[in-house]
Amino acid sequence: MKMNKIVAAMALVGTMTAGAVIAQTAGTDEDVAFADAIWAEMLALNLAGDGAIMGLPYQGGPPHGETLETFFVETEIMGETGLLVVKRNYGPEGVSEDEVLADPAGHLGSVTVMFQREEGYDAEHDDWFYAKYLPDGAMDTAPSGMALAGAIGRDLSGGCIACHIGAAGDDYLFTTDAFPRRTPAMQ
Repeated sequence: MKMNKIVAAMALVGTMTAGAVIAQTAGTDEDVAFADAIWAEMLALNLAGDGAIMGLPYQGGPPHGETLETFFVETEIMGETGLLVVKRNYGPEGVSEDEVLADPAGHLGSVTVMFQREEGYDAEHDDWFYAKYLPDGAMDTAPSGMALAGAIGRDLSGGCIACHIGAAGDDYLFTTDAFPRRTPAMQ
């Protein structure tokens, strides 16, 4: 009987999809609560919501959007101080920077963030927490229904980590290498 349970468990693991594996490492209630706290901080900093500050839009591409804006700020989320990277993702395909500036809310498709949590959160992947929001701040979800919050793609089969691991400078950031991996205030 014990052998049957082991074989059944092995069969279950063998049939798990990449989405199921990702679901085990992201999208938990704790991840959603942390992502909600990030959104609240972005509202407080005027990085999201009505009246959010505007930056200089630039041409982007998949998976984020045709036109992007990116902001960097060191802040505190639920007692953890870290670098917050906010990326506004605009569309549709072919939208220009001028069109985004004229009607940012009309072109906003999603907001994606990275927050570098304290050491030990996901040390193998530089402790980055990822989240994707709809324009109104609601959590976006994967086709499986999993909330897109946490260490998305830790198994490297897809998702945020699988892409960002390829960024130059070993910092998981494609946009800039201007920030150190950990500022003195974060240590």
